[in-house]
Amino acid sequence: MSRVPGRAIAGLAASVSFVVVVWAQGTGVFRLSRDHEAIEYSTRPTRNAIVRLNERVAKSELQLTFDAPPRGYLLPVLKALDIPSSSQTLVFSENSLQRAHISKATPRAIYFNDIVAVAWSKGADTMEATVLDATQGVQFYSIAQKPQQKPQFVRRTECLECHLASQTSGVPGLFAMSQLPLSDNQNEYAQGWATDHRTPIEDRWGGWYVTGTQVPARHLGNVPVVHVPRSYVRADVAPKLATGTSAFDASAYLTPHSDIVALLVLNHQVHMTNLLTRLGWEARVAQHEASRAGAKLPDVRQTVREVVDYMLFVDEAALPSGVRGSSAFAQEFSSKGPRDSKGRSLRELGLTRRLLRYPCSYMIYTETFDALPPAAKGYVYERLWEVLSGKETDKAYAGLSLADRGAIVEILHQTKSGLPAYFQPISR
Repeated sequence: MSRVPGRAIAGLAASVSFVVVVWAQGTGVFRLSRDHEAIEYSTRPTRNAIVRLNERVAKSELQLTFDAPPRGYLLPVLKALDIPSSSQTLVFSENSLQRAHISKATPRAIYFNDIVAVAWSKGADTMEATVLDATQGVQFYSIAQKPQQKPQFVRRTECLECHLASQTSGVPGLFAMSQLPLSDNQNEYAQGWATDHRTPIEDRWGGWYVTGTQVPARHLGNVPVVHVPRSYVRADVAPKLATGTSAFDASAYLTPHSDIVALLVLNHQVHMTNLLTRLGWEARVAQHEASRAGAKLPDVRQTVREVVDYMLFVDEAALPSGVRGSSAFAQEFSSKGPRDSKGRSLRELGLTRRLLRYPCSYMIYTETFDALPPAAKGYVYERLWEVLSGKETDKAYAGLSLADRGAIVEILHQTKSGLPAYFQPISR
């Protein structure tokens, strides 16, 4: 796993010139120990998707068949974890612990669903994975890429050297980064900037392949990031790739795509994951410490506002042009629902000026959201209602139209269990 600060399972990048952008995205972090009595990240038993997969294999309820190298356990693991191959995104910045296997000719492949990400590097001895545990946050695992009777994922705590930082909101988490070209690759630290849905498109995807049939002209993808004539020089227009086959030998990969729609979804999801984890941890600490005289409790209400703003895409960077991917990812992602009686879903994609047609994160359906302590979840619902009902009149929320807010409320009313009764149709 990672040992270079700034590393994410979703991919890495570096730039000295723009390191300040990392901190511009938000300053709220969890500041207590991950092993606080209310959390016990390192020692408390977990029940996440990787643990359940391991148990099924150990009990011979599931067999992971080892394919011929270089794929190894990739396909059976994706199938077992319900991760679509169309989610493949490709990162070629050479900053991973597996950097010997990563280049523009052999990019690292990331596959993901709402809670699990799998990272595969051609020729590497291990395959890595992260999983979002309902209460413990993101946990890190690897599996040996060699034939075994009952292969097991092994938890990797050393990943926290990089994956527990301000960029992850101070909790074990994920972040995707972008880098401008460097004249060499001797820089041992990824000094770039983290990206999420608030990052302008022109600042995303340095060190990544970006494929699609309709892609904005300006972004940082598809160009070399090491051993270039001059450092930190942006291409005026990003090279266009319908697929990756014209840039590298894609025969070993599950698809030839690094789909722009998958990249956009991933950019949203990594920070949403960290925010939900941080809120859950702060709320559990507050609940634990409430009876102690003089205890300084985390500011849960402030974190709730951050969570809700991000969940509602309040500061989303506008797409400069319409977007269309090169794979089946968009269709497969949107098809999962759930849907209301009008056929609407929070997973429906917009892709003209914004990512989602109805700007409310689909991660409200995750076990992590449902497992929030009742008080914290109640605060989230209260704040969501303040914004969606129109009670909140700050101009920061002017981008949420009445039609958007009304649709979100109606969809949630029919698809989200446990929604408070005060979520009713709105008219202002």
